[in-house]
Amino acid sequence: MKSLHVSLLATLMLAGCGGGSSSPKEEAPKLTKEELGDLLFHDANLSLTRSISCASCHNAEHGLADARFRDPSHGNPVGGALSLGDDGLTLGGRNAPTAGYAQLSPEFHQQSDGSYKGGQFHDGRAASLKEQAKGPFLDSAEMMMSDAQSVIERVKENDLYVSNFKTLYGESIFEDAEAAYDALAEAIAKYEKTEEFAPFDSKYDRWKAGAAAFSDEEELGYTLFFSNNNTNCATCHALNTESESPRESFTNFEYENIGTPRNYATLSAKGLSRDTTDLGLGGRADINDSAHYGKVKVPTLRNIAVTAPYMSNGVFKELRTVIAFYDHMAGQGGHALNPETAQPWDAPEVNATINHEVLQATKPLTEAKIDALVAFLKTLTDARYEHLLD
Repeated sequence: MKSLHVSLLATLMLAGCGGGSSSPKEEAPKLTKEELGDLLFHDANLSLTRSISCASCHNAEHGLADARFRDPSHGNPVGGALSLGDDGLTLGGRNAPTAGYAQLSPEFHQQSDGSYKGGQFHDGRAASLKEQAKGPFLDSAEMMMSDAQSVIERVKENDLYVSNFKTLYGESIFEDAEAAYDALAEAIAKYEKTEEFAPFDSKYDRWKAGAAAFSDEEELGYTLFFSNNNTNCATCHALNTESESPRESFTNFEYENIGTPRNYATLSAKGLSRDTTDLGLGGRADINDSAHYGKVKVPTLRNIAVTAPYMSNGVFKELRTVIAFYDHMAGQGGHALNPETAQPWDAPEVNATINHEVLQATKPLTEAKIDALVAFLKTLTDARYEHLLD
């Protein structure tokens, strides 16, 4: 699949724009909202020192996650567990989730049983993609702009933007900075809803369509994954465990606490106490409910093999470690040591709300079964990222 961004840049180059300001003597190319959102998503000029864009933490060449930690020269002190902000020094609060398949998440809402579902960010604090797009520009640990007006002033520096904002949102759009900021967020959300962010073309998808074959190991991993009396993975990481839909999201978009330990390396790097606790969903000011402390949104497993590190705090570097951790949390004596440290697992960050019922409804995993699950999870990698697997 050809990237919308690559196609758009090629079009702009042919039009003589080069992705920057068009000459006032020339008519600016007419863009769709999706194309405008594409340019805004990749524009580093919209951060305080013009150094990072949305794409910095959601790199389209690396699973729409932050791949900057892969380059040792970038100087990330915590190996990519947290992203670096516009100043190149400030660390974010949580691991940047992939933007891939985020379009599938319903708007944040409370269900009839009192649980929560949907939204964006690990704690669902943005109800929709549009609301999420507004956050990073003004976040003091991300793009660091002071307010909506300052972002829109940067937008107005670009004649191509100005022309298309007026065409798409009305001639008077820049008379109200908040309305213009809302339009900017809508355009980015429109881009994030394109096929580029959710192509459904992984080996798993091709296999479901009869266009690819699984190895014996991948087949075993698939069977284990969707077997409720073996691993229970599909309880949280599938929307429809009966049909195993070919367009499966591999998340139920709900919130769980699985007993993830603190990431002491990130706490140290941020100068925080070792007993600092991330209360997750329950810690949101508008929820403030101890019944939901420590719960975070169940992530999609699509592209999971190429979007390390793992967990909302980036505490685990390897996918195999995550599965060994689940085996440990099953409480049946399996994998007592963290394979990354060769030490016992650290205690859960929040203990009271761990979903032991789901975690313990599993059978112990042998090394061969863990290998099989990893092999299956690799089949969830979009075709464009398969070269990253090895």
